[in-house]
Amino acid sequence: MNLYDQIKESLAFIRSRTGFEPQTAIILGTGLGKLADEVALEASVDYTDIPHFARSTVESHRGKLLFGRLNGHPVVLMAGRFHYYEGWSMQQVTFPVRILGALGVRRVVITNASGGINPHFRGGDIMVVRDHINLLPEHPLRGVNDERLGPRFPDMSVPYDPDLRARVLTLARKHGIRAFEGVYSAMQGPNLETPAEYAMLRVMGSDATGMSSVPEVLVARHMGLPVLMLSMVTNVAFPPSVIRETTLEDVIALAGEAEPRLSTLIKELLKDL
Repeated sequence: MNLYDQIKESLAFIRSRTGFEPQTAIILGTGLGKLADEVALEASVDYTDIPHFARSTVESHRGKLLFGRLNGHPVVLMAGRFHYYEGWSMQQVTFPVRILGALGVRRVVITNASGGINPHFRGGDIMVVRDHINLLPEHPLRGVNDERLGPRFPDMSVPYDPDLRARVLTLARKHGIRAFEGVYSAMQGPNLETPAEYAMLRVMGSDATGMSSVPEVLVARHMGLPVLMLSMVTNVAFPPSVIRETTLEDVIALAGEAEPRLSTLIKELLKDL
């Protein structure tokens, strides 16, 4: 079965569970799942039930599509994402984004946790991503292109929507939240980077780095969807003298502490859309 038919089959299954029509899709990153508890829930669909969906294996990722209203705005939340390091292909990692597009959303908001490389960043800061550096070893658009889904050579001169970025930065200033624009770099993982790798990424122009999100951005832009990415800096990794051993528990703990600020920005943004 080709990708287009897989999307149709998955969409038909989801529509058999709910007719809710979301306007905005939100992908929740590691340690950032509490926003899901604030949704006035209309329907919940387990990934394990959806045809052609992979299975989330990372702690703190629930593995559900959640439909409902957040601050009155109709949303669908991916409570848990897939990562290349889990062993999935890039097509499997990004298949849910295809479904979000098929559901008719008008924009995609992507969140993640990252290691800060910009020396001005502090743990708990929010980076509003304006560009990225893709260092992943596989590409989700590799292979035969289906023009029904998007063009063979999608333009990436403006990967992240300028209007959404500007709105979030304005809201951050209004609420006294530390938020900065920056460049996100995507590494394969699952290991955290070495001091030399962090230094390399900084020389390349990266402000923060992580192990996800860029494949989702590529597929969303392939479909013509505006994208906003908000990255929560959970550990500071530059200069090398400040690097400390970091565990997943550390990342989840700091993301949890900072999550209310990220949630405020997202909810306030949705109110204005």
